[in-house]
Amino acid sequence: MKELFGTGVALVTPFDKNLEIDFGALTQIIEYQIKNGIDYLVLLGTTAETPTLTKQEQDQIITHVVKVNNGRLPLVLGLGGNNTQSLVNQLNELDLRPFSAILSVSPYYNRPTQEGIYQHYKHLALASPLPIIMYNIPYRTGTNMEPETVFRLAKDFDNIIGIKEAAGNFDQILLLLNGKPDDFMIISGEDSLALSLVTAGGAGVISVLAQGIPGEYSEMIKLGLNYKTKEAFDLLKGLLPAVQLIFKEGNPVGIKSMLHHLRLCQPYVRLPLVKVSSELQTKISNFVENHN
Repeated sequence: MKELFGTGVALVTPFDKNLEIDFGALTQIIEYQIKNGIDYLVLLGTTAETPTLTKQEQDQIITHVVKVNNGRLPLVLGLGGNNTQSLVNQLNELDLRPFSAILSVSPYYNRPTQEGIYQHYKHLALASPLPIIMYNIPYRTGTNMEPETVFRLAKDFDNIIGIKEAAGNFDQILLLLNGKPDDFMIISGEDSLALSLVTAGGAGVISVLAQGIPGEYSEMIKLGLNYKTKEAFDLLKGLLPAVQLIFKEGNPVGIKSMLHHLRLCQPYVRLPLVKVSSELQTKISNFVENHN
């Protein structure tokens, strides 16, 4: 799907001081992405603190993002979990017409075998009216999706169109790129490896950092997709310190700190997450000031 090439942004859920959703701030963040060249938006992923959102809040976020976006960018809906039947039920119940695809993380905590992972995505693929992008992040799930499992799913189900890969293993990325079907997308889930993945033949990135630096980050990915590697890596050199800073105390606390400095939202997060330390806040603020 060419509309999902390039830079996607995993949207945060901004909260006010009472930890209620700040829809005005969410509007500002969306407009900031659109204005600065982001290619598509991903809502209700891990970066959105989705596990702490009620079903009603999730529905409100979907309604709000769809309304504010107003068809300007493709939208991808995060819909993942470790209860396969519950996800199948949601796929049957939700109005998915505003979305281009589903992003669904490999089951976490249960730690299924590769066959269990296959069967999980098989059931989602059979139930989903939309294309599915799988999401491999062993750091959070406890289990790696092996390339053989990815290829098997890509071959067996036409509506499984790609994987967001965040295993932190470039050898695995190369195996995926070398063995994938021609129209299957390998999308980076790691800001530090995104450009290398793109220049090796990947489709782009679903980024956290790009939410705070959308113009420069999306330009870097566009340069990479167009094989202008020197210009792209020159941009990456300036962005790498920010990658280290925003993930130092976890996600999305770091990117919310950056967005707070940009006056796009408050830095509040819901427990069990806590705001970044004052020391890290100062470093993030200094980066933004010096970078701009």
